[in-house]
Amino acid sequence: MKANVELTSKVNALMEKGVNIPNPFSIDIGEEINLDRISGSGVVLYPGTKVYGAKTLISRGTKLGYETPVTVVDCRIGPSVELKGGFFKSSVFLEKAKMASGAQVREGCILEEEANASHTVGLKQTILFPFVTLGSLINFCDCFMAGGTSRKNHSEVGSSYIHFNYTPNQDKATASLIGDVPKGVMINQAPIFLGGQGGLVGPSRIGYGTVIAAGTVYRKDCPEGGKLLRQEDASLRETEFLMGYYGSVTRKIKNNVYYIANLLALKEWYAHVRQPFFQHHDMGRELYEGVQDTLDVAIEERLKRLKDLFEKIKTSITIRKKIQVENNTQEASLRQKKAFCENWEKIEDFLTGKHEQYVDITSRDKFVAIIHGKIKEENNYIKVIQGLDKDTATLGTAWLQNIVDHITNHVFDMLPSRNS
Repeated sequence: MKANVELTSKVNALMEKGVNIPNPFSIDIGEEINLDRISGSGVVLYPGTKVYGAKTLISRGTKLGYETPVTVVDCRIGPSVELKGGFFKSSVFLEKAKMASGAQVREGCILEEEANASHTVGLKQTILFPFVTLGSLINFCDCFMAGGTSRKNHSEVGSSYIHFNYTPNQDKATASLIGDVPKGVMINQAPIFLGGQGGLVGPSRIGYGTVIAAGTVYRKDCPEGGKLLRQEDASLRETEFLMGYYGSVTRKIKNNVYYIANLLALKEWYAHVRQPFFQHHDMGRELYEGVQDTLDVAIEERLKRLKDLFEKIKTSITIRKKIQVENNTQEASLRQKKAFCENWEKIEDFLTGKHEQYVDITSRDKFVAIIHGKIKEENNYIKVIQGLDKDTATLGTAWLQNIVDHITNHVFDMLPSRNS
């Protein structure tokens, strides 16, 4: 006896709209899905695709699940994106971004144009600028990465790479800047290469043109870039470990503030420079809103992690009082911790005070006016930005760098012992 099985109304409506669904009985579309947010032009949902979440947006030319089943939850997906297999939640994928099977992309991620990853890659709270490429078997959470100028000249993370984002003291104030926003948005910087079978211990800052040799676990900063970094001393060292105790926290605090300042600058870039480009595409307004929402989530995450660190440092100060150590380094470190704790509320208020919106408005307006003029002739974001002359690109970078400097300098001025 054969049972009559009917397609759901959602699946039927998508096929009538023009969505290509080779095996419609294998598709699951959540009741909360707004079909007006799914384009019918060139979209393909391969067998095993599951689409959930009222915020989900699927633009023209998107292909989901070609290699293995895909689950999409509250993602905003731009034109011609390919998510070939895995789980994707509360993230944004801009035009021609691609991820192979086995992916797990959790909340807070933004993959800009043609950013891509091979199989079995895990991301969370990660932002990849155009053309950035991730190999296979990678864990790359809590990162920002930029660099490169094209699909042939791009920043790359080698296979089996790890960004270490969780400490023995159980904090995640560990986000790393691999590149930066002020220069990175111009898509004209030297690529960064993180060699395979290696790792980066966050929070770290890595500059453009840096190569970290394969097999190296890098634990420092190289913001100046242009260096080949390799691990030569793999000897084992033993030191005392006290759970909950922090030594010097200067670098950790500084790198977290730099990261937040860069995110605030990126939010301004989207608001004033990128927004008009979205208006030229179907559902562009909704996609832009998705980016801004995701940036808000990213900033909130970093503030939360920094606040968690504040609480842990208070505990560390208590532990320090029980340790019989008397030397200048320890005393300087203690002063720095106390200054951070005493000023945390002021720091938090400043970082959430939207000061970035009022920094160097003259340069911002001059740069934006140039961009708006060019949009009249060409509405492709990548082509317009890469077509800027050197002086114009420098003007835009200076505006964003002034935002970063204004925020970081103000916060660091609250930490008188920052050089400890």
